[in-house]
Amino acid sequence: MEFLVTMTTRIPEGTSADEVNEVRAREAAHARELAARGSLLRLWRPPVRPSEWRTLGLFAADDFERLEPLLASMPLRIWRTDQVCELGCHPDDPPGAGITPRPGKGPEFLIAMTVTVPPGTAAHVVDDAVARQARRARDLAEAGHLVRLWTLPDGPDGPCMVGLWRARDPGELMALLESLPLSGWMTIETTPLSPHPNDPIRLR
Repeated sequence: MEFLVTMTTRIPEGTSADEVNEVRAREAAHARELAARGSLLRLWRPPVRPSEWRTLGLFAADDFERLEPLLASMPLRIWRTDQVCELGCHPDDPPGAGITPRPGKGPEFLIAMTVTVPPGTAAHVVDDAVARQARRARDLAEAGHLVRLWTLPDGPDGPCMVGLWRARDPGELMALLESLPLSGWMTIETTPLSPHPNDPIRLR
């Protein structure tokens, strides 16, 4: 199973810079160990306000009970709170669909999408849109734009999913999302992602 973890760190007032640097160094070393074990898959930095220190992490574990010891083993956990979101398998997820995308260009974005089908829409119309969505997702994956796609627990407005995307800029990203056959039924929330120095991809 995969989990998206929002990690928020608050350094206690009065903590010396030397102590912070020492803990961060141990955190980096431990991140490399978790990545080598296949437990830590990715790390990113989302937008933050002044004085905030947040990280998004993609982790793999058999279940939440096995995930928690992994998170607790990270040195920064002494100052950190974690919010865990369990990710489900999506049929259009590129690796699960056997797609090997070419390397994408541009920054990464995390896109949360909720699909709300208008009341009264015929079942065959929905089925056709879902089938066209799958074909378009495959095209975008092969082009290096759609990197990963997961399901989330359904919300009150309909099925939810979250995807990892690449685009040159927000304008191109919006054009890609609008090209999805389900776009007219989707509510979208975009989180720009910045590289994290401990991201396993950067450490390879």
